[in-house]
Amino acid sequence: MEKFKTLKQFPPYGSINGNSSGDTCPTCRGTGRIPRGHEDQLVAVIPCNDVRLKPRHTKMYVFISMVLCLLVCCLILFFLFPRSVTLTPVSVLSVMVYFTPDTVEMDVTNLINITNENFVPVQIVDFTMQGIVAETVVGKTKLSNMTAIQPRSQKTNTVQISLSISESGLNSYCKSTTIKIHTLFLQLQMTMNISYLSHTEQLSLDTFEYIDCGTNSTIPHPVR
Repeated sequence: MEKFKTLKQFPPYGSINGNSSGDTCPTCRGTGRIPRGHEDQLVAVIPCNDVRLKPRHTKMYVFISMVLCLLVCCLILFFLFPRSVTLTPVSVLSVMVYFTPDTVEMDVTNLINITNENFVPVQIVDFTMQGIVAETVVGKTKLSNMTAIQPRSQKTNTVQISLSISESGLNSYCKSTTIKIHTLFLQLQMTMNISYLSHTEQLSLDTFEYIDCGTNSTIPHPVR
């Protein structure tokens, strides 16, 4: 009887005025106490106006997180954005001339600069250079063992190309003993394939230089 009176003081679970036909509270069963062994079945009800449901400085934390994410993305784009790799001729180092009965053979050594503006190394796949005299290809060379260019650096390379002039008019001009200076204008077409940041790229350059095809008197001079 006493237990019934105690339960009667508490309305059924889910009732406001005690007239509901709902079940009693599943945790305390209307006694206001949790039975032993049922502590893990406790149901906590938090009011909507509880400060724990409204954490402070939420907007500030979200704003700081967004700023940090944008900063990291900008840094990644800044360092990984592809930049230019330039190929520049510097000078003619030497020209060795050899006469044969039918041709004029020359070994031309050039100095070139390769500049890497990227923040990552650039691998040179291959380098091709061909020489043209009077719109005729007279020589070609290809290099495939050039080393990589380090980030933000410039590398100087020496490239030699062998030329063979068989045209009769040019042969007579180069072998003439009455002409003191045998100036010959040489066009060099350079092509370089490079690889960096998981993609390949091709650089090309045309340059003109003058050489002496009559003797080994050509001295180093800048490419004009």
